[in-house]
Amino acid sequence: CVVLLHLTELGLETVIGLHGETLEIPCNNGAIKAEDILITKWKYDKGEGLPGDLLVKQKNQNVSISATDEYKGRVSMAANSSLLLSEAKLTDQRTFTCMVVAGADITEYPVNVVIYKAPSNLEISDKAEEIEIGKRTKLGKCVAQDANPAAEITWLKNNKPLVADGKGIFIKASVLVDPVTGLTTTTSELEYSAEKEDMDAQFTCSTQHAVGAELVSSPVIFTITYSTENIVLQVIAQDPLVEGANMTLKCVADGNPAPTSFNFHIQGEVVKVEDTDSYTITKVSRDTTGEYKCSLIDNPTMEASKDITVKYLDINLNPSGNIVKSAGETLDITLQIDASGESKVSWTKDNLKLDKEPKFTKVTYADSGRYECEVTMGLLSRKASFELVVEGAPVIRQLSKQRGEDGKHEVLICEAEGSPKPSVSWSINGTSLDESPFVNGKITHKIAVVPTANLTVSCTVSNDFGVDTKNISVSSRKYKVDSDQTKLVVGVVVGLLVATLVIGLAYWVYMKKSKQGSWKTGEKENGSSEEEKKLEEKVEENSQKAEV
Repeated sequence: CVVLLHLTELGLETVIGLHGETLEIPCNNGAIKAEDILITKWKYDKGEGLPGDLLVKQKNQNVSISATDEYKGRVSMAANSSLLLSEAKLTDQRTFTCMVVAGADITEYPVNVVIYKAPSNLEISDKAEEIEIGKRTKLGKCVAQDANPAAEITWLKNNKPLVADGKGIFIKASVLVDPVTGLTTTTSELEYSAEKEDMDAQFTCSTQHAVGAELVSSPVIFTITYSTENIVLQVIAQDPLVEGANMTLKCVADGNPAPTSFNFHIQGEVVKVEDTDSYTITKVSRDTTGEYKCSLIDNPTMEASKDITVKYLDINLNPSGNIVKSAGETLDITLQIDASGESKVSWTKDNLKLDKEPKFTKVTYADSGRYECEVTMGLLSRKASFELVVEGAPVIRQLSKQRGEDGKHEVLICEAEGSPKPSVSWSINGTSLDESPFVNGKITHKIAVVPTANLTVSCTVSNDFGVDTKNISVSSRKYKVDSDQTKLVVGVVVGLLVATLVIGLAYWVYMKKSKQGSWKTGEKENGSSEEEKKLEEKVEENSQKAEV
């Protein structure tokens, strides 16, 4: 049993029921106690003031159905004396009266019955195939069928209600009543003037009935058409656009449906394309630089343009490759740059960065190496290089000597310069100690020697271009390591020197006396000569020992 609502208007109670459901119509609402009731009778208003009997119940007896018309088989009475009316219809919207006999009192309780029904469905029909922007167009109609009371329909765009404004939104509603069921069908038509932002908008309609949940139709998206208002020329290419690359021109128009054929203006020529919006130029060059346009075939005044610059960077390094120069010669380096913009230049020598561009007034052996320049312009770069080889006859820059660390030998050092790498030779046999790496045309060679006599040693350097020789004097030496032996040698030397002085002095005295005697006799003179010779030999022998 369903009783939706009880209303009291001017003393008349109203009950609202749902169409097709069983309706419970209350009797006296407990105003009279059940044990005091002798008779309960239900009747209804047939119209024109004529009553119709439905049923009656006497105390301690069963209910007696008296209905013989449309209510036969549809009415019964509940334990609380309420009238139960099954399969409620719109024709049941009338007054039902409960008459109660209690003792000598007879009381009547009239109840007004109202039947509600929510729409069976809600849908948009007669939909427009497309909408032209700015043109008032009937989008469709929304139908709410079989309702009571009549449904009120609301149109929505993207879930926001539309309100008729007499400008771009026009809504017209109509209600049709079914003569058999008495149910109403509400139809609402929407006329709309679309704008560009209505592209992909969802249109729906809804109704909120007095009973039941809100009904919302399935969304509809309309095709909105409009003429092209804007056109843009796009360039699809690598960045930066350089010579040899491909470039695609794309014409983008905002019309719906979008244009599919265009004219491309390519350096004074018009190229027509159909069923596409693009045109590709392969292997562009610096001559490709310029203004490009695209336009609509059916409306040439609708066009777009774009300036396109093909970037290029050319360099010419002179000389390049392998360069061979003699030491002391001049080398002029020229770098020519042809670029579409400002460029920067950097140099390296043997992969090491140089602070400035290399200049060679007189090349030296140290200038030999690989030189590379890199010219950059934004992301674009070019490189060029040359290999410089400086050649010449070798020259000994220095020939020197120094005492060995152990004090037993001499170290001879020959420093030379030349290219290609000179070979080094000595005029004396020795132990090779070291040869430096050949860098910047320089080489240093060292040998260790132990001279046994005073010598003049030569260092000779040579390559394919010449020979150079230098000499150095090396004295013989005897080296003593033990300190006691050194003291002994010094003592012996000092003793020999003293002995020599003594002998020399004695000899001088003797000779003086002999000469005095020889003035007297000739014999003394001869004898003295013999002795003098012996003494001189003795002195010389002692002197040699002293030198040793």
